[in-house]
Amino acid sequence: MSHISHLFHRHHTPTSHPDVILIGAGVMSATLGIILKELHPSLKIEIYERLDIVAGESSDAWNNAGTGHSAFCELNYTPEREDGSVDATKAFKIADSFEISKQFWAYLVEKGYVKDPHAFINSIPHMSFVWDENVDYLKKRYDLLKDHPLFKGMVYSEDKQQLTEWMPLIMQGRDKNQKVAATRMELGTDMNFGELTRLLFKHLETLPDVGLFLNQEVNFLEQRKDGHWEVEMKDLKTHIKKTIETKFLFIGAGGGSLPLLEKTEIPEANGYGGFPVSGQWLICQNEEIVKQHAAKVYGKAEVGAPPMSVPHLDTRVINGKKALLFGPYAGFSTKFLKHGSLMDLPHSLQVNNILPIMSVGIHNIPLTKYLIDQVRQSPEDRLEALKKFIPTAKLEDWKLEEAGQRVQIIKKGHDHTGVLEFGTEIVSSADGSIAALLGASPGASTAVSIMLELLKRCFKDQVNTEEWQSKLKEMIPSYGQSLVTNSGLCEGIREKTSQVLQLNTAKHAKLV
Repeated sequence: MSHISHLFHRHHTPTSHPDVILIGAGVMSATLGIILKELHPSLKIEIYERLDIVAGESSDAWNNAGTGHSAFCELNYTPEREDGSVDATKAFKIADSFEISKQFWAYLVEKGYVKDPHAFINSIPHMSFVWDENVDYLKKRYDLLKDHPLFKGMVYSEDKQQLTEWMPLIMQGRDKNQKVAATRMELGTDMNFGELTRLLFKHLETLPDVGLFLNQEVNFLEQRKDGHWEVEMKDLKTHIKKTIETKFLFIGAGGGSLPLLEKTEIPEANGYGGFPVSGQWLICQNEEIVKQHAAKVYGKAEVGAPPMSVPHLDTRVINGKKALLFGPYAGFSTKFLKHGSLMDLPHSLQVNNILPIMSVGIHNIPLTKYLIDQVRQSPEDRLEALKKFIPTAKLEDWKLEEAGQRVQIIKKGHDHTGVLEFGTEIVSSADGSIAALLGASPGASTAVSIMLELLKRCFKDQVNTEEWQSKLKEMIPSYGQSLVTNSGLCEGIREKTSQVLQLNTAKHAKLV
């Protein structure tokens, strides 16, 4: 929003004065809300959501990959360098972050805030599967990771009999002369982030001084001279507007975060843009086929494909029922949200970001072409992609469903050129009064680590106090230490969280 439009905005006396406002009722706001209430129980928190449900966008199970991104199987987290070596830097960071998330979830279960961990997390092997020229790459990746504490238990095989035992549906009908290989981690998980988010909000609503408001859209926001934020909300059902004033504002609205961040006019937001990527799944609920596959199997992305389009065949449990999901098939839409507007991208263009956005478009023409080609795919084209994983696949056993909408980050690089970023990023003001989360995968899986970083930026004075440090270590026993370098700590933490979350026990060794 421009400064000129501020002149025509009529300020109203705030009807509410919460300490914290969270915009967006997804897993990020839910996670931050609980952490803040644990650290400071007397905080007054209000959450505002545009939809009439919580977890309706990126956190929803059908919109989210649900892998529980731990870098066990996602090959895009271990890229091959020009010299042929494998870079595992990102894999180590993500694996560490997922262990931090599991510690927090285990804490919630131990405290009784979440009753049944199997409502949102279950054990399922994570596998990487490649063929032909990619076999050598996978072997190098395995050799690099197998002795690392975070990847302890990883096994590798090129033996077709072994691979058939691991993934019979994928090996059935495959060319016997094709060179294939796979890695397997039994410690993998299937996540339902939609259900986790609902459980977190269910607990939040039982706490004093917490309010959740649905069907609410941000009309206007501005920082006042005293440093507080004034936010005008519009009820989408009654069309009644109200003004709220807060000391701290978090924008965790998924693809909707960028337009709201632009309205803040904080200098830290200058130059940011968004590149929307849509997706679709092929879904199989035929029980005869579903029971033949019990793993999450990730392949290697095609040349020119965005990292979030890595093909994978997932066993999922959604609403208590098993299904197979294959995809995602990438696409392009100018919407920033699945329930958004086609004008989202045009409306996000500003003087300070139009050059970076245009630059990204010019320098990523192959990516744009790839996305357009994906949109134009016929059912037969999608079946051909599926058959690379399941040679015996038949179109009548699979139905096409829309996945979630993602907005990749565009940042201003050198000489005002744009850089397309894959991942998540916190943008916060210098005074720590506001923060927004931009980006996509592996977002939900690393939500706790992201919120810990937010605390360091926006609650600097409190986060280093003895009281907060003690509570953070109670919630996350490895807090302040790295599992990347401490094998003993890593092993102990995993044993504890697996026990509390009921993972990899004899009863729950596989999805039930």
